[in-house]
Amino acid sequence: MLLADAISALKAGRFVLVHDDKGRENEIDMVVAAEHVTPAHIAAMRQDAGGLLCLAIANEVTAKLGLVYMHDMIADMGRINPLYSKLAEGKAAYGDKPSFSISVNHRQTYTGITDSDRALTISRMAQVCKNIENGGVEEFAREFRAPGHVPILIASRRLLAERNGHTELCVYLTKLAGVTPAVAICEMMDGQTHRALSIEKARDYAKRLNIPLVEASELKEAHQKARIA
Repeated sequence: MLLADAISALKAGRFVLVHDDKGRENEIDMVVAAEHVTPAHIAAMRQDAGGLLCLAIANEVTAKLGLVYMHDMIADMGRINPLYSKLAEGKAAYGDKPSFSISVNHRQTYTGITDSDRALTISRMAQVCKNIENGGVEEFAREFRAPGHVPILIASRRLLAERNGHTELCVYLTKLAGVTPAVAICEMMDGQTHRALSIEKARDYAKRLNIPLVEASELKEAHQKARIA
């Protein structure tokens, strides 16, 4: 399917699959725009993908919320305990540091982990992002608590010009689609091999359910053209 199909699906609140790169994580994430998330989306991601369900948010939003990367927080704790400095050393095997920040729950959730609870947390975070220039920061402080069951991922400021992770790929896709720049993502796992789902199996799944599958190369090409223009 074409990138245009993925953009249309994201706008409509349907799933998109995003493959990063064979030379990077070589993983496929199941993706849906945060503003459209329902408990049924969470259930499908939990059952059909099975990885860690996270919320990727654009850098211009997280900066206004004052969020920082988890690896920076852990490194800073090295002033108190040198062990933390050791834990924050180095990069992941795929070449850079993870984009994790804090994890949150909406204050109206109970345990925070159910399909309904996570859907509420994610959809309300989408509203915070949408209202970031008009009370969103206050909404965030008033409506959420941490730690919680929805990890927030911070996209790089220059997106694919700076980092080529699923966080950046998927946030860029929200920008192409013109939706709120927050997206729920979950890695697709393979219960038979106990590894990430292969691109071949992901294509079969996408075809069977009529879900667009986007390669990182398509998004990087679009990003590059936009920067030149």
